[in-house]
Amino acid sequence: MIDACGSLLLPFDRSPAPTGVRRRSWLRILFLALGMLCGFGGWETTYAQDEADEFAAEFGGEEAAAPAEEPAAAQPDAAPAERASSAGSVKKKTLLGWVYESLGIGYLVVFLALSVSLVSLFVMNMLAARRDTLCPQELVDNFEEKLNEKDFQGAYDMARTDESVLGQVLSAGLAKLSRGYNKALEGMQEVGEEESMKLEHRLSYMALIGNLSPMIGLFGTVHGMIASFQVIAVSEATPKPAELAEGISTALFTTLIGLAVAIPAIAAYNLLRNRVSRLLLEVGVTSENLMSRFEDVQPQGAKK
Repeated sequence: MIDACGSLLLPFDRSPAPTGVRRRSWLRILFLALGMLCGFGGWETTYAQDEADEFAAEFGGEEAAAPAEEPAAAQPDAAPAERASSAGSVKKKTLLGWVYESLGIGYLVVFLALSVSLVSLFVMNMLAARRDTLCPQELVDNFEEKLNEKDFQGAYDMARTDESVLGQVLSAGLAKLSRGYNKALEGMQEVGEEESMKLEHRLSYMALIGNLSPMIGLFGTVHGMIASFQVIAVSEATPKPAELAEGISTALFTTLIGLAVAIPAIAAYNLLRNRVSRLLLEVGVTSENLMSRFEDVQPQGAKK
């Protein structure tokens, strides 16, 4: 019985498969069944491929077990390089060139003219708002010395030749002193108001620039936004951001330059106006103090 059974089993044992291969075959069949039931056939395919590779490596030699060749390395995309080169070309544009392109020749000329005028007016008003120009202390001392010496003609000549506001006021008062002290005061006030008006008139141009510059910037803002919306309205396809950025840059740069000119103009105007007002008040007080010794002077020909 044993030999007979053995003889019957011989056909099955002539080329026996290794135990590991039989185990893997049963596992593969099991995974195939699970994949068919669950719908994950990819698992079985992957596992079968792994089994085939192991089997080939075990029985087919080193050549069969060699891994598949890796796909050739993908060629680097040329688009990033082009974008990088274009970005580099954009970065090479200087800020001054960007401002020039955004403002245009028209706005650039207008703002340059306003800036040069503002600087010129500021220098002129600073020179005019000095104490030596309005109320020099040297003139006060010399004029008072002439009055103490009773040299009225010398005091008048010294005040008339002096270019300061105080000198003009004192000379006007002495010129009308023969008509009485009140007339002398009236003449001094007239000259003082005239000189004050000249200084205020010159300062007012700085205030004009301070008010006009942001209005020009606002005009450029509206102009730039209209240009950007025109690109959107006229373009049949989606406009490029660079095309929209041109109008937006014009709008922003005109506003920025307008405010950059207006802010120092208004600040300088208020500071200089306060300084001029203070010095003119000092001129008035000083001139009245110097002429106060003539309060008893009566007009010529008046009855005492």
